[in-house]
Parts: sequence; C-alpha cells; structure tokens
Amino acid sequence: MSDKMYLPVVPLRGMTILPEMVIHFDVSRDKSLQAVDEAMSNDQTLFVTAQEKIETKDPRINEIKPLGCIVTIKQIVKISPTISRVLVQGDKRGRLVEFDYEEPFLFGQIEVVNDKEYKDIANEEVMRRELFDLYKLYMEKNPNLAKELMVQAGELNELPAFLDEVAANLHLELKDTQSILEENDVKKRYELVSDIIIKEIQIANIKEEINAKVKERVDKNQREYILREQIKMIREELGDDSTLNDADEFKQETDKLKADEEVKEKLYKEIKRFRSSLNSPAEAGVIRTYIETLLEMPWNKKAKEHQDINYAKEILDKEHYGLEKVKERILEFLAVRALTKKGDAPILCLVGPPGTGKTSIAKSLAKALKKPYVRISLGGVRDEAEIRGHRKTYVGAMPGRIAAGMKEAGVKNPLLLLDEIDKVSNDYKGDTFSALLEVLDSEQNMKFRDHYLEVPLDLSEVLFITTANTLQTIPKPLLDRMEIIEISSYTENEKLHIATEHLIPKQIKKHGLNAKNFAISESALGDLIRNYTKEAGVRQLERKIGELCRKAAKELLEDKKKKIQITKRNLASYLGKAKYTYQLKNEDDEIGIVRGLAWTSVGGDTLQIEVNVMPGQGEILLTGQLGDVMKESAKAGISYIRSVGKQYNISETFFKDHDVHIHIPEGAVPKDGPSAGITMATAILSAITKKKVKSAVAMTGEITLRGRVLPIGGLKEKLLAAKNAGITTVIIPKENEADVKEMSSEITKGLEIIGVSSMDEVIKIAFV
Repeated sequence: MSDKMYLPVVPLRGMTILPEMVIHFDVSRDKSLQAVDEAMSNDQTLFVTAQEKIETKDPRINEIKPLGCIVTIKQIVKISPTISRVLVQGDKRGRLVEFDYEEPFLFGQIEVVNDKEYKDIANEEVMRRELFDLYKLYMEKNPNLAKELMVQAGELNELPAFLDEVAANLHLELKDTQSILEENDVKKRYELVSDIIIKEIQIANIKEEINAKVKERVDKNQREYILREQIKMIREELGDDSTLNDADEFKQETDKLKADEEVKEKLYKEIKRFRSSLNSPAEAGVIRTYIETLLEMPWNKKAKEHQDINYAKEILDKEHYGLEKVKERILEFLAVRALTKKGDAPILCLVGPPGTGKTSIAKSLAKALKKPYVRISLGGVRDEAEIRGHRKTYVGAMPGRIAAGMKEAGVKNPLLLLDEIDKVSNDYKGDTFSALLEVLDSEQNMKFRDHYLEVPLDLSEVLFITTANTLQTIPKPLLDRMEIIEISSYTENEKLHIATEHLIPKQIKKHGLNAKNFAISESALGDLIRNYTKEAGVRQLERKIGELCRKAAKELLEDKKKKIQITKRNLASYLGKAKYTYQLKNEDDEIGIVRGLAWTSVGGDTLQIEVNVMPGQGEILLTGQLGDVMKESAKAGISYIRSVGKQYNISETFFKDHDVHIHIPEGAVPKDGPSAGITMATAILSAITKKKVKSAVAMTGEITLRGRVLPIGGLKEKLLAAKNAGITTVIIPKENEADVKEMSSEITKGLEIIGVSSMDEVIKIAFV
C-alpha cells in the first residue's frame, strides 16, 4: 500500500475511530451509503473521519476533521432500506488532502500518516508494562468490559500497536479519542493515553466511594425503617401508643406551626430525642409532654382586635355603673390602638377595696375588645417557679402561670388578668415579686423566658390588667412598671343603681324568680344598703339580695303566694334586726370630744376621740388599740399645744401636774394611720381649756410640731362617712381641696368643706 491512496470518504457524526479498533456505525445518508458500496466493490477500504459539527447534513472539506482513520469493512447489515450498519476495523491513520469529487459520493486523496521513529527499545518495554498495569487496573474498575480485550492487548509487543489497542478499548469522550488519533509521536501518545487512563481510574474511585456512601446510607435507612416497622407492630400488639407514629405527627405539626425558627429548631431536636427514647418510657413521657406544650403555645398566632370605641363604651356602661376614670382610660387606650394600628399594650393596675368591680371590669374590657380573657390568681403565690415555670430536670415540671395562661388563651395578644397582685408572698424559694418584674416590664417582656419552655415567649402584645386592694405591700420597682388606676368606694346612690340595674336582675334569674312574682322597693333597698351592709363594694349587698330571693322562693312554694313585695316595713321580718347603725353626730357641743374621720378597707368611718384631763404627774395615757402612727400623732399634738400654751393661758406647770388620757371607743378594733393628728390636738386643747367643740364638725388631717396641717388620703370615703353621720362641716387639709373638685356633687352636697393649713384655723372653726 503506497503513502497516498484514493478512497471513498464517510464523515462520522460524534464519533472517531482509532487504528486497531473494531466498531460498527450506522449509515443513512445517500452519499455515505454509495461510498460504502464503492468501497465494497473494490478492496473494502474506506476513509472515515469526524464532522466538525454533528448537525451538518452535507459536509464540505472544511467541515470535517482532516485527520481520520483508514478502515477495512468487515460486515454490512441492512437495518432498513435507508439504513445500513457497517462493521469496520481501524488500520492506519490518514489525512484527507483533498476531495477528487463530491458527487454522487465523497471521494478523496488520502495521505497515510506514519508514527515518528522511536528507537529506545528498553524504555519502550518499560512504558508498555506500566501502561499494561494501568490498563489492567482500569479493566478492574470497569467489570463490564470483556477480559479477552486485556489478553488481546497483552499479546502485542510493539508499543505503537499496543497504545492503539488500549486506546481503542477505553470508554473515551470524542475530544480525547481525536487527540490520541492526531498524535503521531509515540512517546507523547503514551503520556496522553496514560493521563487519560489515570484520570478515568480516579473518576472510577470517586464514583465507588460515593456509591459506597449512598449504599451505606440507604442500607441504614432501610434497616431503620424495617426496625421501626417491627417495633410499631410489637407496640400495637401490646396495645401501647406508637411512639414513632406520634413522632411523625409531631414533625408534621411542627412543619405547619406558626413560630420563629428558634422554636422550630428546638422542636425538631426534641422530636429526634423522642424517637430515640423508645427504651425508656419515663423519658419518652417527659419529652412527649414538653413537645405537646411547645406545639400548643401561641407563638405567632394573633387574635384580631375589635377597635370600635362606641361598642366598647356601650359594653362598659351597660355592665358597670360609675367608675368613670377607669372607663375613660380604657377608651383612651382603644383610641390610641385604633390610630396607631398597634401601640404598646399598657399594664394597668386597678386598686381599690374588695367588691368594687375590679375583676369584672377586666372581664368587660376583654368583651369590648373581643379578646380571649384569662384570669390568673396570684393570691398566696410564694414560689418563683409559679411565675417562671419549673426546669425540665425536676419531676412533675410544668410551665409557669403566665405561660400556662398564654397556652389557655391560644393567641399571643390576649387580656391577662393578674388578680390580687398585692397578696403575693415570698419565701426561701425565691422572690415572686421580682419574677413578676420581667413579665410586667414592656421593655423586657418581648423575650420572657419561662424555665420550662426554654425558648423566649413574646408577651409584648399581651394586655395585662392587675388588681390590688392596697399598694402598700407591692414593692416600688414593680409598682413603677404599672399604671395605677384607683377605684374608690361606692356611694349609697351608686350602690342603689348597681343593685337595681345589675344585682337584683342577676339574683332573680339565679333563683328562678321573675319581675312578676318578686320585687324590692327603693326605700327597702336603701335600708338594706344602710343597715344590713357595711362595705366599700357590693358583695355583701348581693348576698343579702340573694337571701331575700331564697326566702321569697320558699314563701312562694309554701304559702302559694302569687307575688312577694319587699318593702321598708317588712324588710326586718326577712333579714332580722338591723346589723349596722351609723354613729350619728352628738346632739350637744361638748368639751374634749371631737369627731374624726377614718378610712378602712370597707370604706370610710367616723371616729369619736375623747380626752380627759386629771390631776396627776404628767402622764399621757393612750387607750383604744392605737397604732404607732396614731400614738406619734398624739404626742406631736401635745408638743404643739405646750408650745402655744401662752396663747390659750395654759400655765407652764400644767403638764407636770396633770395626766392626759386620750381614748377612742370601740377599743377592740385596731386603729392606725396619719390622719387623726388635728382631731386629737383639738380634743386635747378643748379638754385643757374647757372650751366646747361644735358637734356638727368633723375633721381629718395630720399635724406637725409647729401646727402645720398635712394632706391625707381616702377623702371620698371619709366625706361619705361624715355625711351618713349627719355632719354638716368638714375640716380638711388645704392641699386636699383639689380632690374635692374631682368628686361628684352627690358626695359634697349638704357639706361645708373647709380647707385649712394650720391648727389656728382648725381651732377657730371647731370651737364654739
């Protein structure tokens, strides 16, 4: 065969054939089919080369690779009338010099490309052996290749032929095969083939490693699945709950949960622990409770707020009589909320005597806002864990009352009523008031940490209402975080309205009566309030109305009466004789007897202070269970009188030669407070100077050593007590005059209220 040949040419799509390669390809183009027929009619020799682009249908000389392979056709199989499958064996490298003609098929001049001479025989054998070892390793990594190929390659002693045989049996990309075909330097071709084999071996190793890991993971998952299914079947047979099923349910619920990522991560972690706690039922129970608690908490779930001020006003007026300040503050809050669309939720503290409607107004507010309402009673709570929750390490651990209240509400913006906050107590287990600081601080409570939950709980959108009977037991730091709204005692008129509009209809319904068979006259109701109850609120009044309803129900059934009418005349026959009588003012002006005014937890009261002066040795006797503050007021009053003795012609030796006895009747009842100073001083001065004090005058105020009159509290209750006692003139400290202006005319009507700043003014008004 000469160095130049004239052969039919077949361009191949996406394929390169190497010498020593036995391979088949399909021919479907007319030109290619005719070129194959031409080769078969001569010596079965054909030139094949790769197209530059696969999509070219009728390639020209510049659209095919110039370097290709001279092949011998071994077999032709007709697949269809238009497609033939040709089996060829690569013989030599060849270069297409030019086309002789292109119709009806490609026919060109081919130049045989021989390898460059290579004379280093010893080195050639080393390369052949190294390549054979690599080829052997490659065959091991590809077990689907026939082992005969390796034997066939091993029989070739010449390096060029061996290189072509090895390259022919590798699974290579088109560019790599073309590179090997175009390289006629044996040494470079050896390096090229070696690099390709090493690269393929490395890829095979990585694939093996990945496959091994995947297989291991799949096997592990399969094993776990089978074991879980077995455990599930065993537990079902035993009648136990399926922990694995529960774990899957918990995971689904966590996926749907509206919560921050921190909460979800905690849940996923606990669910994983729950899955692995099958062998320990006790641990599984603890984790189950914890997961269920976290899932039930309202993390990001909010209730839509109702911001209609008119509706809220209507509800508050309908359910509560009076309490104007409280209602006004609540409507202000609603107005701000409506304008800002959010606004900070205030922390309101309703302070007042028992039975004045503190708890019920919180309930009405929740109704007005259409918010979930939860009441948390703090009376007697002394363990910090009641507020912050117990740590999960303790047996029987549970969330604190705040977290439990949020869980009960089901939303993150409910109305939480912290009832009786002044009754919280402390012990060795911790300071409960301090635990409440974080809850009731609007700057801190957005990330309130409950020990049981272990993840922050947002309380910033909760509307907190707290109630208390007194502020004296609440620490200052806690008091500072709350907005104080005082609810004072009800007047007789207010009680009358509350009874008529709320209590009587409620008790009638409760006892199965109706307006047709039971009624209470207004005068009877007035007597009931005055003579059978003594309280700031209306609880006792409600009980008495309930008692009347019970007796009426009994009479209706026993005596077959059609209607029971409670009047002023027959009230005593139902409830017995009057239990309380107001201590009325004295008929006559007397020496050493002065009417004082006092505030008690059940409203106001009048206090008759009596002073006697007797010959003696300068002793001061105090009787009637006086507290420390009142004892000090008495001593301050005597010191003041001694300092102004000359004014009232009191001799300098008077206090050495006489004993002063101060007494307050009803001695069994403890009395204390800074408001009886001027009363005692007036009574002492009256007893010493033998001047009468007006019986229609009552007074309240604290005294200093220099005779100044200091302001007091509970003025509304004191004025009501004075009015009930028939007093016409009330002396109050000058600084309390502003309080009088805020009171309704119902309280002040018929009273002459005089503000004073010194004892001189008090004496001028009080003495006859």
